[in-house]
Amino acid sequence: MSAFDAYPLGKPAFVTHTIDRAAHFRTNDDKLFALEGQSNARAYVVYRDSLVMKQDESGPRALLSIKEALDYGANPGTIFLGLADGAPVFGMGMSPAAAEKLVGRSDVAVTELRGMAMQGVLPLEQLSSIAMAKSLVGWHQRHGFCANCGARTSMKEGGWKRECGSCKAEHFPRTDPVVIMFVSLGDKALLGRQKQFMPGMYSCLAGFVEAAETIEDAVRREILEESGIRVTDVNYYMTQPWPYPSSLMIGCTARAISEEIVVDRVELEDARWFDREELALMHKRQHPDGLFAAHPFAIAHHLIGQWLHGGGNTAA
Repeated sequence: MSAFDAYPLGKPAFVTHTIDRAAHFRTNDDKLFALEGQSNARAYVVYRDSLVMKQDESGPRALLSIKEALDYGANPGTIFLGLADGAPVFGMGMSPAAAEKLVGRSDVAVTELRGMAMQGVLPLEQLSSIAMAKSLVGWHQRHGFCANCGARTSMKEGGWKRECGSCKAEHFPRTDPVVIMFVSLGDKALLGRQKQFMPGMYSCLAGFVEAAETIEDAVRREILEESGIRVTDVNYYMTQPWPYPSSLMIGCTARAISEEIVVDRVELEDARWFDREELALMHKRQHPDGLFAAHPFAIAHHLIGQWLHGGGNTAA
């Protein structure tokens, strides 16, 4: 199955939720310990932007038993993600030293998540839980000390809170809202590229929502700042969790009311208008000049696709 088959229109990566978060267990330490000790308990082990994958005869497997995770060097602290078909699922981290010890082994590998998701290697129904594990593991690794007094904090509530033993401040995982916009003007669309993009790739403009800002205002501001284009008729399409490190991509559409592009070279390498025919070729990766649009695992691909297929400005 190709990536284009794996992510049909309106279903990018990380959006399929098949896990029961079972939040009522988070405050019950005895129950969490019991769940971790069950024979059917499983874990995703995260190292930076990668997953620890066991190499089975049938292919790579990300969902490990607790014993497998610990044998491979995962940190012992577990984050309770929830229940999958009644089985407890956890997230676990790994130190650089432990990850280094796995290099060269034939039975296990530390593999970059983005590449596996793009190739459709991982089961689609697991991607949301993997994103949850990656986001939470990364948050704990970055928030070991209290932002209020500087003392060391400890994990609480199954990994969904950190608490300061000194000043008693409570710290919770954060999700950063990001607007990502498909901008059209009649029968053409505005796309841009960042310097770090693969050669030939163009995608939708995007940017973080700022404090005390509405989604609509963020859409208008980001487009104007990055491209000099003014827009109206901002509409919501869909959202996509994005664990890099922990964002929520808010997909929107907008209609341009100006046409002259003024590129912010700090943010973008280029921005231009593409007509529908050219963009259709880019979307299918058949452009004669090698230009292409965002990969199907990303929400930008679906924002473009809904316009090319006459989906209008809202999700079906």
